[in-house]
Amino acid sequence: MTKSEEMPSHGARRLPELPATMRAAIMKSPLHIEIEEIPVPDVGPDEVLVKVMAVGVCGSDVHYFEHGRIGPYVVKKPIILGHECAGIVVACGSEANRFSPGDRVAIEPGITCGRCEACKEGRYNLCPEVQFLATPPVDGAFVQYIKHREDFLFPIPDHLSFEEAAMNEPFSVGIHALNRAGMKPGWDVAVIGLGPVGLMAVAAARAFGARRIFASDLEENRLRAALQLGATDIVDGRAGDAAGEIRRLTEGQGVHVALETAGHPVALKTATASLRRGGKLSIVGLPQQAEIGFNVPFLCDNEIDVYGIFRYANTYPQGIAFLASGSVDVQSLITDRYPLEQTQEAMERAMRNKAESLKVIVYPNGEA
Repeated sequence: MTKSEEMPSHGARRLPELPATMRAAIMKSPLHIEIEEIPVPDVGPDEVLVKVMAVGVCGSDVHYFEHGRIGPYVVKKPIILGHECAGIVVACGSEANRFSPGDRVAIEPGITCGRCEACKEGRYNLCPEVQFLATPPVDGAFVQYIKHREDFLFPIPDHLSFEEAAMNEPFSVGIHALNRAGMKPGWDVAVIGLGPVGLMAVAAARAFGARRIFASDLEENRLRAALQLGATDIVDGRAGDAAGEIRRLTEGQGVHVALETAGHPVALKTATASLRRGGKLSIVGLPQQAEIGFNVPFLCDNEIDVYGIFRYANTYPQGIAFLASGSVDVQSLITDRYPLEQTQEAMERAMRNKAESLKVIVYPNGEA
């Protein structure tokens, strides 16, 4: 029996072949994921059901998988991880009119209330009621089908792959960090820490028209990837004074904007010291410790602007446009591909192979 035959549609538009159940990769406890058969969710009036085609493994997914918590967000019951995702619309609620079955979409994972002061000011990433995929207790996208409110879905062109569309999520972090800093074409940018978010921040800086992009990390494969994504200069963090090298390469001036994306005190110190007078620091990475010292005289003497970065807001259309233009080589980041049945292996790969793996992708419905 199909889903459409078994359940009331409530005026929903859906594909007739939609099944009643689906496979899901459920984390039962840290380091332990099982594949189970669960019901395909029915959509509410303003929701859309998406057949998930690609999901990127994020650093936060790995952290929940390894430790069962990130700060105050604790996994207290079995949870489905994954929030970087894209797919195909297969059903639309009675009031969901922006999409039709068959449309290709990227999913912005945080659903906000739309009523609070932060939402009304356009800073909806700060909404206190946000429901973010794969952040406890909200389930994520390592499933074959997921329902989502239609205003957090965005159309993608046919030539943009589902993997690239899923990568719009970490790409959005870099876009938001540069937007917060008031990035202008022709500025110089430093990105300190080249995990997937840092690498996508390099791509964002290129898309924004940066003149020079300095990329620094400890891993050689990440430095090579940064060059493919548009970095003009790579600075090997193993060589010592990365900030001094960036200042040397800028004739003692420093950069206009520095993004710290490693979540490490040394990286934050490097990013700060790489700035020119009047420069702007966007802090993306979250360190293990809550308090880290700043060189306050440096901040004051040079009028450094410091921006805290929490996810993103109003970035998805801009990110999709950048990715669709072909100027960002996202495919070069994808190093590992797994079917949904091997989500456990995908998570272990991302956790243990950081020296070689850049981006791990899970395909809940097979590779497109």
